[in-house]
Amino acid sequence: MSARPTLDNSIPGSDLVAQGLQDIEQGRVSIYSLLLQVASPRLKGVNITIPPLTNIPSADKIPYEHQLYDLLEGHGDYSLYNALLRRIASFAATLEAQ
Repeated sequence: MSARPTLDNSIPGSDLVAQGLQDIEQGRVSIYSLLLQVASPRLKGVNITIPPLTNIPSADKIPYEHQLYDLLEGHGDYSLYNALLRRIASFAATLEAQ
C-alpha cells in the first residue's frame, strides 16, 4: 500500500480523510472509508490517491454513494449523508484553491 499523505489538520474535513485512510488500511468498511471512495476522483485531482476497498462491491455493481447511504440508514441518514459530502467537498475545494 502506498504511503499515507501528510494532511494539514487545519483544513476542515482532514479528520474525515485521516479516519477514512486508516479504515481503508485496516480493511474496514466504514462511513469514512466509503466517503473516501465517493470522493476519490476529486481527491485524486489534488494529489491524494485513495486506495480501493477490496471487500465491498465495485462501484460498477453498486455505486459507492448508495453503499454509503445504506450504511447511514437509521443515523439521520439523509442529513448526515449531505453533511459528509459537503465537508469532503470543502476539504477538496480548499486544497484546489492552494
